[in-house]
Amino acid sequence: MPEVKALSGIEILDSRGRPTVKAYCTLASGVVAQASVPSGASTGAAEAVELRDQESRYRGLGCRKAVANLNEIINDCVSGCDFPSQAGFDAALIALDGTQNKSRLGANAILAASLAFARASALEANEPLYQHFSRMLPGDMQIPRPTINLFSGGKHAGAQVEIQDVLIMPQSPDDLDSSLAMFAEIYACAAELCAERYDMRLLRADEGGLAPPASSAESLIELALAAIDHAGLRAGTDVVLAVDVASSHFFDGESYHLGGRRLSPEEMIQRLVRWVNSYPIVSIEDGLAEDDWQHWPRLRETLGHRALILGDDLLCTNPARIRKAVETQAANALLLKVNQIGTLTEAAEAVRLARVAGWRIVASARSGETEDDWLADLAVGWGADQIKIGSITQSERLSKYNRLLEITAAVGWPLARP
Repeated sequence: MPEVKALSGIEILDSRGRPTVKAYCTLASGVVAQASVPSGASTGAAEAVELRDQESRYRGLGCRKAVANLNEIINDCVSGCDFPSQAGFDAALIALDGTQNKSRLGANAILAASLAFARASALEANEPLYQHFSRMLPGDMQIPRPTINLFSGGKHAGAQVEIQDVLIMPQSPDDLDSSLAMFAEIYACAAELCAERYDMRLLRADEGGLAPPASSAESLIELALAAIDHAGLRAGTDVVLAVDVASSHFFDGESYHLGGRRLSPEEMIQRLVRWVNSYPIVSIEDGLAEDDWQHWPRLRETLGHRALILGDDLLCTNPARIRKAVETQAANALLLKVNQIGTLTEAAEAVRLARVAGWRIVASARSGETEDDWLADLAVGWGADQIKIGSITQSERLSKYNRLLEITAAVGWPLARP
């Protein structure tokens, strides 16, 4: 069983130039592993708390306190201890923090430790990280189908449109290489259309998507369809769309403010119905606000047989919120973001609950990423149906796509079913 010799951490910068945490785990066997944690821009109110310094340095976003907790409190707790499982290690961290939302030690510090221990344990066992993750959550492993960011608005870009992302998911190829090549062509066509229609140089949002000054959500969706057509592909057959609506950001507690109109929750649902009727959309993420629990069941009842009703801010990878969503039939898919809950063990429980309910799983990166590629192994090991990394234009995104290509080359599996 792995015995921890030492845990330590440093502050590094994420893909937006903001601080985050990197942890190092040294085992008594001599194995040393490291792991970095991401950070979100569009964050749910129920997410575990990132510990930030709240000082002038980095406009208050520094992570020195979280790093100090890794080097001191967490290290003192786990060094010299044997942990027969990831669950035992994570339980020690959860008990040490002692809060519901990881606010004492910081979810960024706790998750960095959790991930570094997992990678060290895999190295000590001489097994691929995806195989180690699979031992934590037994089930069928698979290569997730990529859902790739093409256009961005909302908090990922300049809020030129209210919705956050328009994404594409290749349908016809059954292999990852062909899917990425297909997307690369669509992206190039989209960039050409942006230059032609908006006289726009190549501007990228947080996750690498293009951010044209579109006049409405609908025009952004239609631009995606035009890019698919210019690439010589068929929308709805070769490629389908997914939309990250991120409705919490334009909800005032009673109404949704979209496209210059004030919409009731029922009118918001009808707007989403029109989109699904008009466009080949197969996934709607956060179509309603995170605490609009009254209307989420209606959204699922109306569109759940035609599209994924995907919960991000609604669920926050939190087992308690997932149980509520299952009981109320509020969603049919989980967006898995491990840093929303703070440990691998709790994230695995979230996936287990979603699977028992018959939901699909979409493993997701965050807007503030690092070049660490553990998410690819996690998505494969836990049998995610889809993976949402971002676009294919920046190294923090490419590291994960490239790791998926490596795993695919090793195992030879096709992509998960659409």
